[in-house]
Amino acid sequence: MLLLPSSSASEKINGPTVLELKLDGEVEPILATYIDEGLQSAAQRHASLVLITMDTPGGLSDSMKDMIQHILASPVPVAVLVSPTGARGASAGFYILLSADVAAMCSGTHAGAASPILAIGGYVPQIDEVLRKKINQDAMAFLRSFTEKRQRNPELAEKAITESKAFTEKEMLDGKMIDLVVASPEDLLQKLDGRTITRFDGTKVTLALKNAVRTPFELSARQKFLSRIVQPDVFFLLLIIGALGLYTEFTHPGVVAPGVIGGICLILALYDMNFLPVNLAGLFLIALAIAFFILEAKAPSHGVLALGGIISMFLGALFLVRSPLTAGGVSLGVAFAATLPFGVLAVVLMRLVIRSRKWKTTTGREELVGSTGMVTAELKADVEGLVRVHGELWRAVCSQPVPEGKSVQVTKVEGLKLYVEPVEVASPAAK
Repeated sequence: MLLLPSSSASEKINGPTVLELKLDGEVEPILATYIDEGLQSAAQRHASLVLITMDTPGGLSDSMKDMIQHILASPVPVAVLVSPTGARGASAGFYILLSADVAAMCSGTHAGAASPILAIGGYVPQIDEVLRKKINQDAMAFLRSFTEKRQRNPELAEKAITESKAFTEKEMLDGKMIDLVVASPEDLLQKLDGRTITRFDGTKVTLALKNAVRTPFELSARQKFLSRIVQPDVFFLLLIIGALGLYTEFTHPGVVAPGVIGGICLILALYDMNFLPVNLAGLFLIALAIAFFILEAKAPSHGVLALGGIISMFLGALFLVRSPLTAGGVSLGVAFAATLPFGVLAVVLMRLVIRSRKWKTTTGREELVGSTGMVTAELKADVEGLVRVHGELWRAVCSQPVPEGKSVQVTKVEGLKLYVEPVEVASPAAK
């Protein structure tokens, strides 16, 4: 079978199309969606080849299997290249590399170390040998299911699982696990031109890549946004901004904006938790830090509780996200830079709330209590009269006679009626 360029006039002039995808970073659902969409686009464009350049420490097995399933079913041949020099195709990347129609590596790269890791709550638990054997056997069977059809060396490849072995590009080539070692993507395309390969379904395809047009396939705007927020540093910032926003809204009802922003940030943080290995100990430490800040505002401890809150939040940030693949988590700079401002704002806001409860009411009828007014007509004891308070005339009752023009102080408000006493009597100085 001969794979030729599309018969359209533009492709006859420009040459065959090679769609280029990049698999950088950890293998996760967003990146899996990107690879799937890229393969679909290549089929729609009648591309001659899909070239996936890879540099990954590994990632989630479900996302890896999704990528491999689409690579095996792709109507367009797929070449995976570990590139550039110094890159790696570790763990999940090792499986993806061996699943391709053409597996290649640049000089100075390595691949392997594909033992499955069971991560729960952000850490790797101790598992018994029976369970470990079952997990490894499942991974080995999955690897054999496509390496044998790709005519690669399944026995040597399995050592990446059973012994966590990693291989240089020369060892991979000598062990018949990859097809080529090249200097660059351009060198790979040059060597593949005119080469006949065997597809997963057994059909033969001759690649015609002379004067190929290399077309990059980029992440969509949505995928770029999601890939940026699914990061440990961003997750931590979303978490504390969300907590601070809702905290501000609850302590200062009616401000609205902090509550809206905080709610959105917390929902995004919950979305991140679907993809990041979140450690519950980190979440509990952050919650404890918030409790310490609130207690410091209510019962000042000369900074002991505030210091404890800062330390607790800092440690919570460091424990919050731990990947068994990369040991990645919230960076020290972000943890420190976010913890101090959060602590200061939380304490200040709570102290404002506590202080506001002691303030005298300045609106409504209640604010009239304690106000001073003037008698506009002589008040008789226990008989309603009129007094002027804040420029308004009110019906008033006094327990003793008060001459016209004298000052009185409001002691009680009942409906539209005020109870007053002469200022001389109400004032402590007159006693």
